[in-house]
Amino acid sequence: MTPPRTTRGKVGQKTLRSKDTQRKTLFKRVTTETQIQGHLVIDGSGLYKINTGIRFLDHMLELFARHGGFDLSLLATGDLDVDQHHTVEDIGIVLGEATLTALGKRRGINRAGYFVMPMDETLAVAAIDLGGRPHAIVNLKLRVKRVGDLQAELIHDFFEGFAIGAKANVHLNIFYGRSSHHQIEAIFKAFARALRVACARDQRLAKMLPSTKGLL
Repeated sequence: MTPPRTTRGKVGQKTLRSKDTQRKTLFKRVTTETQIQGHLVIDGSGLYKINTGIRFLDHMLELFARHGGFDLSLLATGDLDVDQHHTVEDIGIVLGEATLTALGKRRGINRAGYFVMPMDETLAVAAIDLGGRPHAIVNLKLRVKRVGDLQAELIHDFFEGFAIGAKANVHLNIFYGRSSHHQIEAIFKAFARALRVACARDQRLAKMLPSTKGLL
């Protein structure tokens, strides 16, 4: 019997506990449209093993891991015969949820971070606030429908998914740039480095939640 179609499925997040100080989590999300699993280490060293079925997206997630200093293992299968949208958006959601879970109580983190990333003729800026209110603004100047094998318009859906999953403000902007490839690559690098700053621990505020409300 064919199961009823759903747009949201079961999401599993499990924070790994160990004797070290690394913040990390396993993740798994299964719907009738996508199956995504892997692990994320916030305090990693930029190692990655990624297969999404979309090679250009693989490359962007490799950049995310390397420039963020995260360790990321991610295997995704989806209904790419229908469209790339479900796969790209759900990967963004899963990574956002994994980040939120791995950070735990979030005491002592910077909470916010930004980075300005030049890449040849392109200049990108990313600003992130892990403050508990999801919102995404993504301004690109793309002139093509595809970059490599990725539908270019789905870049926004990926980052919006991340913002929802991480309960974060994500603002990404291209000031200028000719190459669509450079624009997307610069945005992912800037995003990774801004998130790295936001997740970093502030030793002076190690026991404090970075909010006057007492809640994130």
